[in-house]
Amino acid sequence: MTGRLRRRAVLAAAAGVAWPPAQAGRQAEEPLADSVRTALSAAIGSAAPPRPQFDQIEARLAYLRWLGAMSERLKRRKSEHSTRVEFLETLWYESKRAGLEPELVLGLIQVESGFRKYAISSVGARGYMQVMPFWARLIGDGDPARLFHMQTNLRFGCVILRHYLGIERGDLFLALGRYNGSRGKPEYPSAVFAARRQWSAA
Repeated sequence: MTGRLRRRAVLAAAAGVAWPPAQAGRQAEEPLADSVRTALSAAIGSAAPPRPQFDQIEARLAYLRWLGAMSERLKRRKSEHSTRVEFLETLWYESKRAGLEPELVLGLIQVESGFRKYAISSVGARGYMQVMPFWARLIGDGDPARLFHMQTNLRFGCVILRHYLGIERGDLFLALGRYNGSRGKPEYPSAVFAARRQWSAA
């Protein structure tokens, strides 16, 4: 994406205007220490249902309010109610599981894929969170086709972003740049932050 198109995407995201899916950057395939590979493999490997359990009724009610509000906002991108709710339930679960803000992940998906499950970028990144196929080989079962599975894609994307946050010592700006393969450049993090504000707005 050119600088001019990036600026238009940022403005469109800030205004809440639909924008064609961005081309994902090229996440760098870096050597992973055995301990890191093992930890990441475990993080994406453990099976668990996306529907959360709550000990307190207040927490459950807050979650249901979030689910209702986000479902209404997502309606024009995903018209079928059951598909939309399943997506949001899974996104909330995988975001929280990775210690990420769900609205941040929604913003990232808006910029990366425009909420298209089967999006493929010009460099081969796949699915909602535009995960590069080499991650399936490094920390998964090696089958890049599985990156089109909703929960698999969301889990990989969230775990990878959390991994980059650790590398960047909590600096979200740099972690997002690393996720997109454009570390240090402002266009991509700015677009994600603008989209996150849209999903976070009351």
